[in-house]
Amino acid sequence: MDAIVKPYQQVPILNLAGKKGLVVGIANDQSIAYGCAKHCRAYGAELAVTYLNDKSEKWVRPLAEGLDAPIIMPCDVREEGELEAVFAEIEKTWGRLDFVIHSIAFANRDDLHGRVTDCSRDGFMLAMDVSCHSFVRMARLAEPLMTDGGCLMTISFYGGRKVVENYNVMGPVKAALESTTKYMAHELGPKGIRVVALSPGPLKTRAASGIAHFDELMEAAAAKAPTHQLADIEDCGSFAAYLVSDAARSVTGTTLFIDGGYHIVG
Repeated sequence: MDAIVKPYQQVPILNLAGKKGLVVGIANDQSIAYGCAKHCRAYGAELAVTYLNDKSEKWVRPLAEGLDAPIIMPCDVREEGELEAVFAEIEKTWGRLDFVIHSIAFANRDDLHGRVTDCSRDGFMLAMDVSCHSFVRMARLAEPLMTDGGCLMTISFYGGRKVVENYNVMGPVKAALESTTKYMAHELGPKGIRVVALSPGPLKTRAASGIAHFDELMEAAAAKAPTHQLADIEDCGSFAAYLVSDAARSVTGTTLFIDGGYHIVG
């Protein structure tokens, strides 16, 4: 008996139409967060976009307006009430939320350029608060708005797993961020909320400019990577759009590398 051949069914392209997402961490058009926002918007998502302060607004607002963002607000996670105000506006405007992209990190210059051994207590706490605990706060605020499940995404770096010269205090901070991702994925999974970390290789962003000898780090990483080239914000953006889509509904609790294979080479 001949086998029954099922008719070919075309796989639909990625579609984020109807999804509502918050993007935190755009500083300029070279930011990883902006690459993620562009691709999510291109696939149909509606976005809320934040900027750090009045100084950064002049760079971020035109980008957010170009993304047709209905919500554009200040958000410095160090300032009492600013993050909560963003989520209050999201609840008022949309009544729900489908994804959050957390792409912020900070350390004092002296702590970032010094040894971990010499990092001040206050400096360590500040770096951990802004770069890691803010993701926890966002998850807690997003949870009641993700009534149909959702995705929480953060940005990590290989320096959280292996020692990267001059990455210093941000190494332990990113390690904590990746561990936090796993624990929150476990806790929020029953509600259909996925938690993932995206780990690009070195990218020339405003935040990266604070790392000593970063140009040399990028050159070394490109030489080491199997592809001999580094990812850019467009690569990050396309992958982020997939991760917040329903196509990635079984992906959670993990760190996903987008670094040309840099992380596999010893």
